[in-house]
Amino acid sequence: MDEKRRMQTEKHLTGTLVLSVFTAVLGFFQYGYCLGVINAPQKVIEAHYGRVLGIVPPDRYATNASGQDGTLLQAGTEGTLPPLADISEDLAASSHILTMYWSLSVSVFAIGGMVSSFTVGWIGDRLGRVKAMLVVNVLSIAGNLLMGLAKFGPSHILIISGRAVTGLYCGLSSGLVPMYVSEVSPTALRGALGTLHQLAIVTGILFSQVLGLDFLLGNDEMWPLLLGLSGVAALLQFFLLLLCPESPRYLYIKLEKLEEAKKNLKRLRGNCDPMKEIAEMEKEKQEAASEKKVSIRQLFTSSKYRQAVIVALMVQISQQFSGINAIFYYSTNIFERAGVDQPVYATIGVGVVNTVFTVISVFLVEKAGRRSLFLAGLMGMLISAVAMTVGLVLLSQFSWMSYVSMVAIFLFVIFFEVGPGPIPWFIVAELFSQGPRPAAIAVAGFCNWACNFIVGMCFQYIADLCGPYVFAIFAGLLLTFFLFAYFKVPETKGKSFEEIAAVFRRKKLSAKAMTELQDLRHSEEA
Repeated sequence: MDEKRRMQTEKHLTGTLVLSVFTAVLGFFQYGYCLGVINAPQKVIEAHYGRVLGIVPPDRYATNASGQDGTLLQAGTEGTLPPLADISEDLAASSHILTMYWSLSVSVFAIGGMVSSFTVGWIGDRLGRVKAMLVVNVLSIAGNLLMGLAKFGPSHILIISGRAVTGLYCGLSSGLVPMYVSEVSPTALRGALGTLHQLAIVTGILFSQVLGLDFLLGNDEMWPLLLGLSGVAALLQFFLLLLCPESPRYLYIKLEKLEEAKKNLKRLRGNCDPMKEIAEMEKEKQEAASEKKVSIRQLFTSSKYRQAVIVALMVQISQQFSGINAIFYYSTNIFERAGVDQPVYATIGVGVVNTVFTVISVFLVEKAGRRSLFLAGLMGMLISAVAMTVGLVLLSQFSWMSYVSMVAIFLFVIFFEVGPGPIPWFIVAELFSQGPRPAAIAVAGFCNWACNFIVGMCFQYIADLCGPYVFAIFAGLLLTFFLFAYFKVPETKGKSFEEIAAVFRRKKLSAKAMTELQDLRHSEEA
């Protein structure tokens, strides 16, 4: 049986399909690069912000030769000692301003994603999947140019603007890419190819972390190039998209172009009869015609989609509020708190582990199924978050607790890549048929980006407030997400869109029957 499945997989895996999926997920590579690139050069960029804004960065106050704290060091002069009250006020004000600008530089990326995610369905249907990905690359190139030229103007304005524009691109791309990949992938490979979204993200993060080392690009001279380098991936994607076929599903169901759909199916599948998939598309087309186009408002008001929408939103919320973006954005800072001597190398270690286990998840997702991996990942992250909290709390008493914290961080990342990382990106496209899918992807994308923004903007403040207990908050959230997934998230492995819809219908009928039974019992008791 396994040999037969392997042969069928090899038959479906053509060069054109590989090229199309690789080209599409370059959008997620850029997303990952933008997530990770802001982490390593944080101190360098903050120092530059301080110079541009004319404020005194806190690290300019040092201990002088006589051991007195509070010396203000000026380049080329001996330190002079200002009044301690003035120093305290100056430090507090400058620290607050720099934290605000830095948090905004990190999180404005997600604001762009939130804004653009609502237009995914419209632009995807209006231009087609491939043309839409081509057009939105202009935003990526523009945003990267702004960041790459940051030293030639007000750097804080150019960086914040550049990350906002690249956020607009990534918001559109994070909806268009799963839509395209799910539609060009055969059912047998849909899960495995869907996990490539996450692999592209973590590869982008790893690239940004390595290039962000101070002896490469993460220094005072080269950091603008580091921030703008993902524009190269945007240019590569632009030219490769010219070679990719349009989604057969889009051509047949949306444009009713049967011959073009068959032609593209043959390009994607090789020498196989496309009529079986055309028949499935025809069935989906008839269902879409009967339910008409679904707007975002209808998605929330119709009871037909309610359960699927709740599941789609919750898997996105669980991905972002699990605490993983706190690791991605602030891992260097977290390792410093844990007492690691070279935190930037530990951060790169996280990136390597991240990438390796994402590759493993590509093979696991079709073997074990989406639901079981999602649950296992959430439970593993919950245990790791508790261990991380214990390690950080007891670090002052036991120095070896730094190793506990480090191991917990690595395990946290591993379990994230097992399920909560890759699965939300493609499960939304699996939960909905052609009619409601664009609206559902737009809503899920907005939810993902909104949660991303909240974590990026608030984590530094929450970490300062809660100290070593910050991951206890994420542990509580992970427990909630695990319970929800256990009771509500269906298995979508190997199922057609109609079969998945039938699962929700059965759950709805079962819930209705249970309610009626309870009402009957109450009436009998009365």
